[in-house]
Amino acid sequence: MTARSITDRLGGLAFGGDYNPEQWDEPVWKEDDELMRRARVNLATLGVFSWALLEPEEGRYDFTWLDAHIERLHANGVAVDLSTPTASPPPWFTLAHPEALAVTADGTRLVHGSRDTYCLASPAYRSAARRIASALAERYGDHPALALWHVHNEYGTLCWCDQAAAAFRVWLRARHGSLDALNEAWGTAFWSQRYTSWEQVLPPRATQYHKNPGQTVDFHRFWADEIIAAYCEQRDAIREHSDRPVTTNLMLGYYLRLDLWAFARELDVVSSDQYPDANGLDGAAHVAFYADRSRSLAGGRPWLLMEQGTSTVYDGDQVIGKEPGDVLRHSLGHIARGSEGALFFQWRQSRAGAETWHSAMLPHAGPDSRIFREVTQTGEAVAALGELAGSAVIAQVALLDDPNAMWALEADGLPSSRLDYHAPLAGAHRALWDAGVTADFAHPEHDLSRYRLVIAPSLFLLSDKGAENLRRYVEGGGTLLVQHATGYVDDRMHARLGGYPAAPLREALGIRVEEHRPLRTDERITLSDSSHGTVWSESLRTEGAETLAAYSHGMLADSPALTRHRFGTGQGWYLSTRLDDADYGALVGRLLKEAGVEPELPDLPAGVEAVTRHAADGRRWHVLINHTEDAVPLPDPAHDLLTGRAAHDLPPGGCAVLRGH
Repeated sequence: MTARSITDRLGGLAFGGDYNPEQWDEPVWKEDDELMRRARVNLATLGVFSWALLEPEEGRYDFTWLDAHIERLHANGVAVDLSTPTASPPPWFTLAHPEALAVTADGTRLVHGSRDTYCLASPAYRSAARRIASALAERYGDHPALALWHVHNEYGTLCWCDQAAAAFRVWLRARHGSLDALNEAWGTAFWSQRYTSWEQVLPPRATQYHKNPGQTVDFHRFWADEIIAAYCEQRDAIREHSDRPVTTNLMLGYYLRLDLWAFARELDVVSSDQYPDANGLDGAAHVAFYADRSRSLAGGRPWLLMEQGTSTVYDGDQVIGKEPGDVLRHSLGHIARGSEGALFFQWRQSRAGAETWHSAMLPHAGPDSRIFREVTQTGEAVAALGELAGSAVIAQVALLDDPNAMWALEADGLPSSRLDYHAPLAGAHRALWDAGVTADFAHPEHDLSRYRLVIAPSLFLLSDKGAENLRRYVEGGGTLLVQHATGYVDDRMHARLGGYPAAPLREALGIRVEEHRPLRTDERITLSDSSHGTVWSESLRTEGAETLAAYSHGMLADSPALTRHRFGTGQGWYLSTRLDDADYGALVGRLLKEAGVEPELPDLPAGVEAVTRHAADGRRWHVLINHTEDAVPLPDPAHDLLTGRAAHDLPPGGCAVLRGH
């Protein structure tokens, strides 16, 4: 069962969100029924944080309250996304199994009183999680209200305890096979770190100085696999009793350390949560970044936005509100890029607890409020877009995204702490978004042949297989941009010898990097084409490539900074510094032209977002979102699904979904 089967069950795209009726009483439930109908809610997520109510003591389940709410929602025309509550174990569990509490890298054992107070490697925790997942599935697996299973919530909690250490050693034995292979992979000949028994191997806990980089990356890989295994145990327990699709809500933020490609393959439906970190154009670009990433993880399957906030923007140490109209604009931003609906956390804003101030579809102010009016408007819009269900987004450009490269840049002892994984990745996506071009994300080892342009913004670690795949892509006619500090290490965190990047990629790029020269925090360098670089520079020689821009001063004066190499029937470009945003945008524009990539709708002004969804039968829909304060005339008026009539212009901040010709 897939996301399309969910929309079939719902009769259209999904709209709704997390619902926590256990926080309220019967008069509020009656109001919820009426207001959900008004807002066109058709899917509610139940039970995410309800373990203490569902299992008040070990082995004794109480489903009577959940029975009543599922029946009530079903009678009200609202389908259920039923969650397993394992992200928040109840106090009785942690008191009975203190060894299951998480331990930080510095040895601090955490206690209950928040959510995510568990070690996923704990046998007691894993057993309890499987049991409650199985009990829920046995009771509700074929309930007519059930549309989707929702395992856990926002996986990502790591632990450094002794149980995690034991599981880590089991994983290392399976990966490396022997201590000799482990010692070779981790380079333990340095600093007298050679291990002579498996019991000596620990997680990368707090230590005197730099941690071993191979150990650090392997620990991230271990947890990525352990988290997937924990999910799969619950998923499989559910599948024994139910044929409904199973998912978990992936968090794609900078702070999570999962192998999203591997995790997505285990999901019946890819679903994700998204909270922007800015307002205005920056916030809209943030929405597009995570929506494109979610769609790419789905690999051609439909996907679903599981969580967003009606007025939640994380701005450093404060949470600020969204701008008027963003509930609709952000929801359509996700639907434009492939989501089969728009869900929120949560339906009704809590009056007590740790997330009292988290925004919701129904705020503290109640239904007579701007937020709820915008929610109702958005629900009506989503209800009008049912014909988009199952359609696809087709991109001509890909950005390379590899969790191993992300983990590599978290290792100690790198030449610069400013070598960041996400900033170049987000910067490349933003340049494409500004140019009106929709992008996919892809792994360096994926088949890239369908893309006209591929950008590798941040691949400090690059496997041999990935390097060879990129060489073949260029040779076969693709246009590739590789950015600074790429391919410096292999997948064991061993430095590439003979120059950077990896040899097959050097061949495609026609260059060899001999020396890296990080720039000071306040240092800004000028190139011969008047563009400017920050963060990083490199001494490289051309080996067949032409120099398009050179460094203009310092020890690198007149040496190549930007190169292009015609290899096979394609082109390999190399950029050895991080350009300022405007200069980088100009470079991306040049690459798009070279690769023959046009904007989705070329005649729209800057600040108007346009994405096309394609049906298998040839139908198309153009989703337009005006992020400007000006009305924008449409070059080709067409039927707008949101209004039911022909659209000739987009009002300031307005949206349209046009049937294509």
